[in-house]
Amino acid sequence: MAHQVITIAQQKGGAGKTTLAVHLATALMQRGQRVALVDIDPQGSLTMWHKIRGERFGEEYTGFAFSQVSGWRVGSEVSRLRRSHDIIVVDSPPHVETEARTAIRNADLVLIPVQPSPTDIWATRPTVELAKSERIAVRTVFNRVNANSRLAAQMRGELTDLAKSTLGNRVLFASSLLEGKGVTEVLPSSPAALEIKALAKEVTAILQAAQVDAPVAESFHFTKSLEMV
Repeated sequence: MAHQVITIAQQKGGAGKTTLAVHLATALMQRGQRVALVDIDPQGSLTMWHKIRGERFGEEYTGFAFSQVSGWRVGSEVSRLRRSHDIIVVDSPPHVETEARTAIRNADLVLIPVQPSPTDIWATRPTVELAKSERIAVRTVFNRVNANSRLAAQMRGELTDLAKSTLGNRVLFASSLLEGKGVTEVLPSSPAALEIKALAKEVTAILQAAQVDAPVAESFHFTKSLEMV
């Protein structure tokens, strides 16, 4: 797997975009991937986390390449980072306007964190529709799910692109951010870390499948173009 982009997107604020970006990127880095982080969210939460990490470990020892750019520059920044990194994780703004659309269109996979509530699920639809219109793989990730939640079970039926992995409502997801770390670094065997590891494994499989399918698609389009000559 190489040179692929994961965009974390959700038009509803407070869904856990940055939290998902941090913990997933950390787990992927620990799996041996060269990971770059790109923050185009004006709130700059991912930037703040990376700053704390740099203060704790040293700027050259965070384990990530990091960029904070304006949304309109994400395309050129992603192209630059693709040359030297296996995975680029983009934290996008909480809307589906120009900057977020650009981040989605530059992605190989779009992940949408969603809490098990009707308003969160309704808010995912524009993002899912945009990703599908661009023929980009998309998964919604249930986030902050309480154990044995009846509402979560009910809401599962409302989503068609739901990831198999679910993230629980765990304090460690938030508290580890204050340390500039991911949950898989703070407590590698904790339930939170195991959930993130499962998601990282699932995401890796999706990206690998996308790479296998890409040459076939390119060959198909090339053949069709020859038939039209």
